[in-house]
Amino acid sequence: PDLLTVRAARLIAEADVVVHDALVGHGVLELVRPGAELIDVGKRPGQGVAQDLINVLLLQLAATGRRIVRLKGGDPFVFGRGGEEAIALSEAGFTCEIVPGVSSAVAAPAAAGIPVTHRGVAAAFTVVTGHRQPGETPIDWRSLAKVGGTIVVLMGAAQRGLIAAELIEGG
Repeated sequence: PDLLTVRAARLIAEADVVVHDALVGHGVLELVRPGAELIDVGKRPGQGVAQDLINVLLLQLAATGRRIVRLKGGDPFVFGRGGEEAIALSEAGFTCEIVPGVSSAVAAPAAAGIPVTHRGVAAAFTVVTGHRQPGETPIDWRSLAKVGGTIVVLMGAAQRGLIAAELIEGG
């Protein structure tokens, strides 16, 4: 909860409905005002609410005129599908405000005392997903290794052996 922006904390406290992901911590959910409706649409390994159904839910809630917060862990536009949800709302004629969050891509390393850039060591950093759906273009890890700088892999735990081997092979 300490990494929320002031704006995000205020909107959470004012919301009538909070639609949240599994990665949203309990401490953040404690900021929701008493009486507000909480809807868990979190995705967990092997289960979860399909993105199309989340989009439909958001459209239905938007039509009620209540104050809705779609609460995601980190930044909604960094592998968070926030763009898909914003497009669905926009195409249906609803306006929404995007409140940027603190991405785990920089927050997690910083919390561990690891800078993603450092003078003389890494002049850039790349954020990449380690999770691909069947049929999606695979990540070219070997080429990515040649880019230089720090590589931050999100959602890559299940493929860490393959990712590490490919990065090492790429140099």
